[in-house]
Amino acid sequence: MAQNVGDFLVDRLYQWGVRRIYGYPGDGINGVFGALQRAPDKIRFIQARHEEMAAFMAAAHAKFTGELGVCIATSGPGASHLITGMYDARLDHVPLLAICGQQATTALGGHYQQEIDLVSMFKDVAGAFVQQASAPAQVRHLVDRAVRTAIGERRVTALVLPNDIQEAPFEDPPRAHGTLHSGVGYSAPRVLPQDEDLQRAADVLNAGNKVAILVGAGALGATDEVVEIADRLGAGVAKALLGKAVLPDDLPWVTGSIGLLGTRPSDEMMRNCDTLLMIGSGFPYAEFLPKEGAARGVQIDLKPDMLSLRYPMEVNLVGDAAETLRALLPLLKGPPRRTWRRRVERWTERWWETMEARAMAPAKPINPQRVVWEMSPRVPDHAIVTSDSGSCANWYARDFKVRRGMMCSLSGGLASMGAAVPYAIAAKFAHPNRAVIALVGDGAMQMSNMAELITVAKYWREWDNPQWVCAVFNNEDLNQVTWEQRAMEGNPKFEASQNIPDVPYHQFAESIGLMGIYVDTPEAIGPAWEAALSAGRPVLIEFKTDPDTMPLPSHLTLQQAQKYASALAKGDPNQRGIIGQTVRQALAGLVPTKR
Repeated sequence: MAQNVGDFLVDRLYQWGVRRIYGYPGDGINGVFGALQRAPDKIRFIQARHEEMAAFMAAAHAKFTGELGVCIATSGPGASHLITGMYDARLDHVPLLAICGQQATTALGGHYQQEIDLVSMFKDVAGAFVQQASAPAQVRHLVDRAVRTAIGERRVTALVLPNDIQEAPFEDPPRAHGTLHSGVGYSAPRVLPQDEDLQRAADVLNAGNKVAILVGAGALGATDEVVEIADRLGAGVAKALLGKAVLPDDLPWVTGSIGLLGTRPSDEMMRNCDTLLMIGSGFPYAEFLPKEGAARGVQIDLKPDMLSLRYPMEVNLVGDAAETLRALLPLLKGPPRRTWRRRVERWTERWWETMEARAMAPAKPINPQRVVWEMSPRVPDHAIVTSDSGSCANWYARDFKVRRGMMCSLSGGLASMGAAVPYAIAAKFAHPNRAVIALVGDGAMQMSNMAELITVAKYWREWDNPQWVCAVFNNEDLNQVTWEQRAMEGNPKFEASQNIPDVPYHQFAESIGLMGIYVDTPEAIGPAWEAALSAGRPVLIEFKTDPDTMPLPSHLTLQQAQKYASALAKGDPNQRGIIGQTVRQALAGLVPTKR
């Protein structure tokens, strides 16, 4: 049977190792869907409820597997809906290919229905490579270059296929001038700095007495190497949010997250260190790094454009994290700086006591910190945890103690709402034997994630392990922005923009065949997690949480305190609850729990 272009595309992607595509159908991409139907043993199509969610799933697939994530959509609005998820992949440096339909070549330029200049639309998000096919013989090199660019440069690429091209008979390019004859295959290179640069970095690190390390997503494959380097240097290690799974939190010198959602020991370490080693991180907030000139710096990153961007580094090393650390280790001298490390460990020990006290502080009706604190020890080994943006990300960052072998992620650079549930769905397809947990605010649930529960209902029976839990923080408030209005602008809560409807999320889950649990007392939090993780089917737990629990920053600046006081002085509608909860949280920090 003769191959058409759609058939060739599916076969070529299969040759490149693609086994799963996330998307939503439409007539503009029907030629490719017909090819997917004719090749069920090659590439599995996963139907999302919305193209944006499909792109998030593709991004999450890349994050949780290291492979290329692929999403697909029809022309016009289908293609435009993909963009948010594509930007999520771009800003977090993961490889993603978007495949979109387009109107017939004979209609282009005629103000045809759903005709959008997709190449121009994708030019920023997929600027590494975005092309529209104009002839069947062109498709071979477009696919090969799009895939190779995406995985080789860890970038987003896009391929636009007019619907008449999809259905046209495929033909290899003729051996003639003006044609290209591309091939399949890519092997990641070994990327190492020059020996003299490694020695320069070692000299800086050896001279330091108080070394702080910051790890990000680029260090996820270098856990053992980071541990060895930290032990050799007697360093403490802070983690950017995308690097949360680099090191387990049971190591006493791991200070946890850094930044606005970070911890006090991370803040103390950065303000007191004399040397900074940054590994695979694009952490954006310079105010949480050492003061310029206070510490010497070494940075390791695969991408040269990320070097010396957040802090003026003395030595910049382009290299793979694990390979570079292995090469650097023999050049580092002992013994480790034990006095410094003991300081870091004391800061961290006191912080965990503070976190427990804050989590156990009473609230009306439930303290959201306690939801994650109680979850943390109950999460099965090798579980995958995703978080949405918003106030739930604070509790994910601070109260969830990740263990070795776990995976976790969220929308980092883009910080988009609505990523947690599609991330968790993609995680389950990529690792069907692992337990998966999504932490989601009620705003994100109403925006897009309730619909994606239908995707879970559609597919969960084929998963080898049915442990899939969505925890919803229902506080009837777009809570993170509410607190930002107070702390950044000095304004009271703007109820017209911040209040959202109270929705029975657990009942919705039950209505589509999932299990629903409702929790509105603190004593029921732990048993609810245990019931959900042993349920034998996907579960949504709805926690009725207190919106007045402030996501306290690790270091409250004078300006933030003044803005906060100004918001209250102007008559915040939640004033009484805010004052009570803030006092309780502050006292918890002063009087930690005794073990």
